[in-house]
Amino acid sequence: MKKPQVWAHRGTGGWDRQYAPENTMPAFEKAVQMGADGVELDVQLTKDGEVVICHDEWLDRTSNGHGELRELTLAELKRLDFSKTHPEYGFTPIPTLAEFLDFMRGNELVINIELKTGRFRYPGLEEKTVRLVREFGMAERVWYSSFNHESVLRAKEIARGSHFAFLLAQVFLDMPAYALRHGIEALHPDSAILWGFARSFWRRRTRQGSGCMSGRWIAALK
Repeated sequence: MKKPQVWAHRGTGGWDRQYAPENTMPAFEKAVQMGADGVELDVQLTKDGEVVICHDEWLDRTSNGHGELRELTLAELKRLDFSKTHPEYGFTPIPTLAEFLDFMRGNELVINIELKTGRFRYPGLEEKTVRLVREFGMAERVWYSSFNHESVLRAKEIARGSHFAFLLAQVFLDMPAYALRHGIEALHPDSAILWGFARSFWRRRTRQGSGCMSGRWIAALK
């Protein structure tokens, strides 16, 4: 069995234990320093169509801003401080996906990009994200995931050489078969359903040669 990999959720700012402001450059830099195997991040679109990294669709929890992220331009967002959860870091701007990918040129970590289209559709987000990844030559390092499975399938149509996963918030019948039917390589279940899912997964898929990567939220199908 392969050794499980450790992916830094929102950099080193995930919900379980935070070392830096989530989804910011200090969080990604810390992930590299701590020896993570990969990093997970969330992408959305600004009012003027730029791809930025942020988990929440609203600004209030992680920054000194208010309201919906999509209502502000990149220039307006760059004036906000995203260190609200870790004020000891001082002023911390929102990163663009391009800034993040430029930083990632200096390492070989796996990159998991969550397309945040579950609440707002963000037309064109998949195309712009895939284009940036391709421009930086990182297609083979990238996993695309989303709770909006149509968004993952759209990325799969245009992102050659990358990897794809469905995020799951609830249990439904034969999740592995559902993913495999769509040519999806992995499931990323919410932690609340992971352990029940893992038991079922092992019972139903062991004979087919599939496996489960033990960890907080990743189940690999191939």
